[in-house]
Amino acid sequence: MKYNIYCLIFFIGFYSVSQAQEIQWESIAPGIWKGTTGVPESYDLLSAANPTTKMAAIEKLGAAPFPMDKKEVTARQKDGKTYLKFPLTREEQLFGFGLNFKTVHQRGRIVRLHVDHYGGVDNGRTHAPVPFYVSDLGYGIFINSARYLDIYAGSASRLDSKDPAIARDRNTDPEWTASPYSDGVEILVPAGGVEFYLFAGPSPLEAVQRFNLFNGGGPLPPRWGLGFTQRVHRLYDQDDVISEVDEFEKRGFPLDFIGLEPGWLSKSYPNTFDWDAERFPDPAALAATLKKKGVGLNLWINPYVSPEADFYEELKPYYGSHTVWAGAVPDLSIEKARNIYWQKFKKDHIGVGVGGYKIDEVDGYDRWLWPDVAVFPSGLSAEQLRQTYGLLVQQQSAKLFREQDRRTYGLVRASNGGGVSFPYVLYNDYYNHKDFITALINSGYAGVLWTPEARASDTAEEWLRRFQTVVFSPMAMINAWASGTKPWTYPEVEEKVKAMALLRMQMMPYWYSSFAEYHFEGMPPFRGMNLEPGFEEKIQVQHRNAIDLESNPYEEALKKEIKDQYMAGPSLLVAPFFAGETSREVILPKGNWYDFYDGSYAGNGEIISITARLDQIPVFVKEGGIIPMMEPRLHAPAKGETFDLEIRHYGETPSTYLLYDDDGESFAYEKGDFSWREIKVEKDGSGKWKGTVSKAAKGKPDHIGAVSWKFMTNQ
Repeated sequence: MKYNIYCLIFFIGFYSVSQAQEIQWESIAPGIWKGTTGVPESYDLLSAANPTTKMAAIEKLGAAPFPMDKKEVTARQKDGKTYLKFPLTREEQLFGFGLNFKTVHQRGRIVRLHVDHYGGVDNGRTHAPVPFYVSDLGYGIFINSARYLDIYAGSASRLDSKDPAIARDRNTDPEWTASPYSDGVEILVPAGGVEFYLFAGPSPLEAVQRFNLFNGGGPLPPRWGLGFTQRVHRLYDQDDVISEVDEFEKRGFPLDFIGLEPGWLSKSYPNTFDWDAERFPDPAALAATLKKKGVGLNLWINPYVSPEADFYEELKPYYGSHTVWAGAVPDLSIEKARNIYWQKFKKDHIGVGVGGYKIDEVDGYDRWLWPDVAVFPSGLSAEQLRQTYGLLVQQQSAKLFREQDRRTYGLVRASNGGGVSFPYVLYNDYYNHKDFITALINSGYAGVLWTPEARASDTAEEWLRRFQTVVFSPMAMINAWASGTKPWTYPEVEEKVKAMALLRMQMMPYWYSSFAEYHFEGMPPFRGMNLEPGFEEKIQVQHRNAIDLESNPYEEALKKEIKDQYMAGPSLLVAPFFAGETSREVILPKGNWYDFYDGSYAGNGEIISITARLDQIPVFVKEGGIIPMMEPRLHAPAKGETFDLEIRHYGETPSTYLLYDDDGESFAYEKGDFSWREIKVEKDGSGKWKGTVSKAAKGKPDHIGAVSWKFMTNQ
């Protein structure tokens, strides 16, 4: 009997030791801790992206206490897999887990984070399945793994929970639920170990800032990148492109860079990466002509190599086992492969004046990309390369421009954790206007940028509404080459579209400073309301009578998410209308808010109802907001060019604003060649508003010309 008891005790002890693993904690920056368990893989998201942490900016945020009980964070390894658990409290809400299109609240969801083309369902398969989440309690967690991760975000109730779900009788208890309470986020990592990072706040926004700064800070685009881009038909030739640019100029529509679709290539799907000699006989002349017109050039590519590419044989030792559209897949994790591959781009594209790329099809579908049974010469798994290929192409292509001391700003179909600093904006083939805004909100939780591009529209109203949201987004892109839709296609709204396009250009100083804040301080330029101080989500629950329990007896009443309004820059709340809507509600955070267009008072910490105006996208400015604007123009200010400012102030509160300035094109700012100009608004002795702009330090950039003031409230 004693023998059996001893065996049982030994078995339990052995089982516990073999399952549970001590987590090694390391403080790596103020408010940031690294946890390590088991034996992490050498290749992960951070080794692929290779970001440079902005330590000084993190230190500026200051110290913060560890935001949870370390004993409640657990890890164990079994069968070559790692299981992580992080604690949750009863009312805690979660945000993040990548670029989701339909959901903002992530608690209670089950997802597999997997790079893929978005298929219409928030199941973890998306263009940027970033394994980072942030809690409304003011902390964030990032799992540094290049594997497909299974996430149970407070969806699995444990038997050993200290705060277990209540067992209810479905027959008699009206509070019975098919989704019992869970007090933890559990994550399955298919590897024998992993490192993860915990970011303190104390606010959710500060946790996001620390995550962004840890990953290098956001990109600082060239000024031209924040203007308008138009993508032309895939079979346009050199003369067609110039004619398109001239048409924009003639009609008075802004344009800063133009995108060529696959027809610029001699062969595509798979690609030679050579210019088509008939359609584009002189690419250097095209680039030079466009440059004189104030317009840059962007090229569509995907990475897959045609057997007819001139470097195909040289690169052959570095291909994966499977093809994509019969094109070879270079293993870009290998340095020699990178050197061979990108030399072509450097010489034949960037060398003739191309300013950026649209990097397509590095996301999915499964039937297009290499399968998980593929092998690669680096020894990395197909899964690991699937999760990081978007990171690799971003980092490596951006490096080509850096070598020429030219900033770029392009498009990409896939990204992941670690890629915060890359100068690329995500896009896809999905096309739902409301979901595009949800994605824009979620991008701020994931350290990526997303554009709600304008393509085809069924009506003039829809075209205008889509165009309005493009104006208030990271990249103002018209990608209507397939439909042939132009900004002026619908004459009944042409002038309204033009006015919105010119507003985008007027706001260039505000957008540029907002991206500088992203770069230097980690503040997402576009973000969800739940990151805004003073915002209180007015919880609304779907009425139980609306639930169809016959078709689904386990359907739940759902809390309404706020996914149709967002913050843009430090001071603006954007609440778009969608086609067919005549009115809507807007939730204003605490503090006074004002109408962007006329400065009138809108409300304070309340839900307001607004009526649609066809010519405006509703925008509200927080108390004391300062919005620097320049004159309407068709192209962003060029390097060295000065511009006049009209500075708008909203509200009754004296305030300050930092306006960023540099040369707008090079990396000189990394060596300190930039300036922050303080804009200050206060009342003079007679009670009248006055404004001042500090002088640029000697030898620092100063591109501000004449300055005028507009005090929008109580004019």
